Amino acid sequence: MDRRTLLTALAASAAAGAAPLVRAQNYPDQLIKWVVPYPAGGGTDVIARTLAEAMRQTLGQQIVIDNRPGASTNIGADLVAKSKPDGYTIMSADNAVLAFNEYLFSKLPFNPEKDFSYIGAIGKFPMALVVHPDFPAKDFKAFLAYVKANPGKVNYASPGNGSPHHLAMEMFKNRTGTFITHIPYRGAAPAMADVMGGQVPCMFLDLASGLPIMQGQKVRVLAIGSGARSKLLPDVPTLAEVGVPNTEVFAFQGILGPAGLPAPVVNKLNAELNKAFSVPAVQKRFSDFGMEAMPGTPQQFAALSRAESQRWGPIIKSAGIKLD
Repeated sequence: MDRRTLLTALAASAAAGAAPLVRAQNYPDQLIKWVVPYPAGGGTDVIARTLAEAMRQTLGQQIVIDNRPGASTNIGADLVAKSKPDGYTIMSADNAVLAFNEYLFSKLPFNPEKDFSYIGAIGKFPMALVVHPDFPAKDFKAFLAYVKANPGKVNYASPGNGSPHHLAMEMFKNRTGTFITHIPYRGAAPAMADVMGGQVPCMFLDLASGLPIMQGQKVRVLAIGSGARSKLLPDVPTLAEVGVPNTEVFAFQGILGPAGLPAPVVNKLNAELNKAFSVPAVQKRFSDFGMEAMPGTPQQFAALSRAESQRWGPIIKSAGIKLD
């Protein structure tokens, strides 16, 4: 190879390497697709649309929600994991993608630790233990005594197998040595309806779905699985306060992209997400849902996700829960 040919080849190689960096620095210059692995109209979808609108105004590009429900979020997650790592396909991810599914399924089409770029946490929904108002136990201490005296005779509802609500009760059972029978439903609404109606006496319920019926006293709230009392339910003790330590249970969400996103793109999206938390419309939506915003770095979000995976893995394995 002569000198001129060598210089031409080196210049072409440098230009090819610089192109992704230039594109990342100009990001975004086209529409962004935000995958939501749940149907339209649910809590995750509403939060994503609210944040997308706030971020659109500062990013200067349209953000379109693409609902891809199915297979306990695996359909949407697999789509994003296999997308081009350019920042134009991102997704809402929750406990299922980030912490549960690697234990609930014998084989996943993606690796939650290696196949995604962690962009930032959105927030968390604390979970509360609720009972029908006519349930004979009127407080947590009485509830615990009742279920211990009646092993297997008390049923609990959840929105479905492998849901955060299901696994919250499994952790509770593990920590308290109780046996309560699981009745899975197809979604939070029918599960709540049967608890309110007294067909099933209790469940763990997230504040996003259940705050109105909690505040309306259609169910009795015995304890909340957060690190501190909720400002929305200040009279409700935490599980730690009633004698069940190390049982913080919550659903959480964040934003992922495919592995290999350029650092400038990740940092840009993270900055815009954190900025969106101060938008009044976002703050109101979070307040309405009982959601606690979780501003922070991509590294903090990744660390939280891995810590939650390690915390829930033993619970899922010991309960023998599988979704395939």
